[in-house]
Amino acid sequence: MTFEDLGLSPEVLAAIQEAGYQEPTPIQKQAIPVALQGRDLLGCAQTGTGKTAAFVLPLIDILAGGKAKARMPRALILSPTRELAQQTLENFQIYAQHTELDAALLIGGNNMRQQEQALARNIDILIATPGRLLDMIERGKLLMMGCKHLVIDEADRMLDMGFIPDVEKICSILPPLRHTLMFSATMPREVRKLAERFLHNPKEVTVAPPASPAETVEQWLVTVGNERDKGKALRQLLASDTVTSCMIFSNRKKDVDSLHRSLKRNGFNAVRMQGDMAQREREVALNAFKSGEANMLVCTDVAGRGIDVFGVSHVFCYDVPVNAEDYVHRIGRTGRAGHRGRAYVFATPDDVKQLQAVTRLIKRDLPLATIEGVKSVEIPGINTSAPAPAAVEVAAAETESVDDAQPEAEVIAVAEVTVEVEVETQAEVEAQAEPDVSTDDQAPAQAAPRDEDEKPGRRRRRRGGSRKSEAKAEDASSDETRRPAEARGDNKTDNDRRRDNAVPFGQSANVPAFLLRPTFADQDAETL
Repeated sequence: MTFEDLGLSPEVLAAIQEAGYQEPTPIQKQAIPVALQGRDLLGCAQTGTGKTAAFVLPLIDILAGGKAKARMPRALILSPTRELAQQTLENFQIYAQHTELDAALLIGGNNMRQQEQALARNIDILIATPGRLLDMIERGKLLMMGCKHLVIDEADRMLDMGFIPDVEKICSILPPLRHTLMFSATMPREVRKLAERFLHNPKEVTVAPPASPAETVEQWLVTVGNERDKGKALRQLLASDTVTSCMIFSNRKKDVDSLHRSLKRNGFNAVRMQGDMAQREREVALNAFKSGEANMLVCTDVAGRGIDVFGVSHVFCYDVPVNAEDYVHRIGRTGRAGHRGRAYVFATPDDVKQLQAVTRLIKRDLPLATIEGVKSVEIPGINTSAPAPAAVEVAAAETESVDDAQPEAEVIAVAEVTVEVEVETQAEVEAQAEPDVSTDDQAPAQAAPRDEDEKPGRRRRRRGGSRKSEAKAEDASSDETRRPAEARGDNKTDNDRRRDNAVPFGQSANVPAFLLRPTFADQDAETL
């Protein structure tokens, strides 16, 4: 099936061709025809499968025949984070370049007067975060009675961030007879309840099992005894030649700052992004990462949904996420659109509850990655004898067949990673007197009112007290029933065959040319 078969207009098809798309993804094949019919839709697909285009493209076609009015948008797209809203606007501008449609962006952290001036134009599509949108409505700067199309993007993230009361209020302001599309990467029970309230007789489209990571991502577990060994293991993995660009996730904002300082002190080209930073600082850091000026981004889960950069080779979960669903979104930053990627999650014995919740969610055990110079520890209740991902073996075989003389440093071994690291000088040792990250108890990501970036706050913690994160993860992992590990026979499973058919980095036909990173395009050319 091609984009022409989906019933899109010639203007949209021309923009798609110029953007570099050749064929629609599975979620686009199923969602676009339903959206063009004007029927409500509930879509569930993994991250990196083209959900944004699945609702932007039909909206452009639907709105092309009408006329907009000042301060009265005809369609509304709700996004949980600023970065995701900005990315949606960029995609709209590319797909709608051959039409006369216009869009405006309402997000926190930007000048409100400039946003008011943008609303004075004839706006067809309004892309907004819930908090700033309600502020504009309460100020009388927006009239929503003409909004007949609503898109709720990343509904599960809206739920996690506490935006549901705001979304309910926004839906009560919109006309009751409207066209509503809801997309989510996971499908918990709460999201289904939201769909029953906001959607009318929706068509449900699911292209992957809910909360399932992409099969193109090789997942590894790194077990260490303490936070210092965790930092050492991370630096050794980052020093590998195979890590060309990566994202490093931490649970807390202050840990992002301390980890970023540690990486810079050890000579790594890293930038950081977390909710307490000003919007301008976040944009500068994100642009530096996208352009290749920096090849490492240290961030919180604020970037788990809002960043779509093709060519991210690795994802490191420096902390086990408090919410198991966030693990799927974190590792979804790599292995996108048929590319291969690799993900590591670092865990200590204190993380057993959160790690059990992750393995139950993804219904698999993570293989253990041993790192030279770092002692692996046993975590009670965690099976570390899972077989290595088949994709690693395939990648190694392909590499050997392309160039027999290629250095061994280009391929990471299946069960062991060995990296040479320079000995730190005495000055560096003294400078590292401050721990790489704080060892305070991890605090769960609480539901923030409206935009989490607009109302930053710090919590006081008592050492030695009960850990809320453990209690929350314990509820999620109370059932001790575990899925037995798959037999290690010679016959490959269906998942192994799908991984074997995965497209290597930079060779997918579904990757738009305008999103490809130059550094990875050059790398692919050299490899081939």
